[in-house]
Amino acid sequence: MKRTTFIRLFTLMALAFTVFSFTTKVGLDSYEIYLNNKLILKQSVNQPLSLRVLQLSQASSGDQLRINYKHCASPVTGTDRSIVLKDEKGNTLKKWTFADATGSDVSMTIPVKELLQLEKSNADHNLSLHYAARELPKGETLAFLHLK
Repeated sequence: MKRTTFIRLFTLMALAFTVFSFTTKVGLDSYEIYLNNKLILKQSVNQPLSLRVLQLSQASSGDQLRINYKHCASPVTGTDRSIVLKDEKGNTLKKWTFADATGSDVSMTIPVKELLQLEKSNADHNLSLHYAARELPKGETLAFLHLK
């Protein structure tokens, strides 16, 4: 009886090791948004959009918004990267394109001055930032903007 139990336990453990050794690492895309060098938003894409609001009311026109987007399953940061500013109807107001990241600096930088100008000319619209890359062609909503 003990031998049968031992064999079953050993078989179950061997099966578990075999199954887990062939599964891929599953993770989530994540990103960080900095105002100049201060972290103002750090998110995983599974978090609700209601938590993704950028408070830029204290930002000045000389500031820089820096976005670092990390893909979960890719050993490289995205290629053919872009950040798009859209209104609530999905209309593209501005698109910033970025070179493929090389080395340790994977950031994408947007001048706050441009965001403030776009917000002023679209004051009656809700604005949001979206990321897209070859690895994420449908894109991902990063945050809603609160500039006032």
